[in-house]
Amino acid sequence: MDLANRSLVTVDDLSIGEMEGLFSLADEMSDSMNEQRGVCQGKVMASLFFEPSTRTRLSFEAAMHRLGGNVISAVDIGSTSLAKGESIADMARVVGSYADIIVIRHPWEGAAKVVADYAGVPVINAGDGGHQHPTQTLCDLYTLQKERHTIKGLRITLWGDLKYGRTIHSLIFALAKFGADILFCPSPGLEVPEHVIKKLTTEYGGELVRYEALDQAVKEGRFPLDAIYITPSSPHQLAMMPTISMQVELKAGVDALYVTRPQQERFATAEEGQELKKRYPVVNKRLLKGKAFRKTLVMHPLPRVDELAYELDADSRSMYFKQAARGVPVRMALIALLLGAKEVAIAKEEPLPKIDYPLYRRGFGVKCPNPKCVSGQETEMKYLKPEFKIANREPLTLRCIYCEHGLEPKYIASSHWHEGRLDSKKYHSADSHWVREIRPENLIIFDSENEAQTHGFKPSSYVTRRRKEHGKG
Repeated sequence: MDLANRSLVTVDDLSIGEMEGLFSLADEMSDSMNEQRGVCQGKVMASLFFEPSTRTRLSFEAAMHRLGGNVISAVDIGSTSLAKGESIADMARVVGSYADIIVIRHPWEGAAKVVADYAGVPVINAGDGGHQHPTQTLCDLYTLQKERHTIKGLRITLWGDLKYGRTIHSLIFALAKFGADILFCPSPGLEVPEHVIKKLTTEYGGELVRYEALDQAVKEGRFPLDAIYITPSSPHQLAMMPTISMQVELKAGVDALYVTRPQQERFATAEEGQELKKRYPVVNKRLLKGKAFRKTLVMHPLPRVDELAYELDADSRSMYFKQAARGVPVRMALIALLLGAKEVAIAKEEPLPKIDYPLYRRGFGVKCPNPKCVSGQETEMKYLKPEFKIANREPLTLRCIYCEHGLEPKYIASSHWHEGRLDSKKYHSADSHWVREIRPENLIIFDSENEAQTHGFKPSSYVTRRRKEHGKG
């Protein structure tokens, strides 16, 4: 396998076979740490951590040092030219001329993609806001592989903050790719974002079963199960009886319980954060006494706050410190592969069906609704234009190429004017028949009537009629 000169921005950048090959190399390196010092000798890694980090940053730097390479670093935006208004793209070009590989953590979602687009060297995403954290997912999968010898068919429970936890979002897609079933147990108000669910069910197949009527244990917060993702290869009979199947699902046992802390730094307001924290479920010995958890691995990306009891540290099922330790060989293998210093053979695999989404990249008319997306930051807007995948036509759904948030715009038009005259420069409702008839290359999308009118378009008779019906005209 040759991963040389590639970047890792999301878990979609690696196939199952490539990840398994990486795990094989991590095993090899873990067994002979002292023999790896010449693998990346003379290479330089830039470590750019613009959010707090202990495990991820130190494990990356330790990995590079153990490979015999060197590290240059920046750990505070305030001490870099970004604080002076420099764009991420310009920073990427400059740092790419100093280093052979870049590892970046940034609070803006999609920032790692921008760096990968402009740096000219391999880039590894060490966490971009609440979007993804693919190398943590590699450590999580590696731990499951080591402890269970397979990932396919496992039943993995995701617990806690499923809304803002970037480790969760990466892990969801990776588990689905490997063929695991996923049980969602969010803290109230911190459910998996809808754009993540839509991508999961659209691109990985399978079925999501939501639980509307839950038993008393769930209502009391001891096990806040609200949905199960069942892979295409799993039996679907239970999905027909969501009101009673939850207990049946739990009786089958849980292979791993993946716990996350409340990501308070990403909560919308301090008041909301305090309220959510009060209702946050805790994993302790009492919870794990149930038969469903007799052989359950307890995992956590760390750091923890109050959601995981210290009494579990001595429990043989607890894996979180092993996860952290395994971060070094996993990241050693990744760095060596991206720099072309190592290659590994991979078994042939049946690739997942790939959806070739049309792109919308006009740069006007519609913006990503995510306030934390890199494409909406004032400095970056000078060179970054909003760009989307057209994920669906009915309803018209766009997905930002940077942060992957979805949106359903309200109005559309055609660059080909329907009747061939400029006085027919009309905009239409996105739920009209025109959404099916306008070719992707001619499609113009607006998120408001004001935006459409600013660009010289007039409302179609259908839009005008709808406006009158709703008392807006």
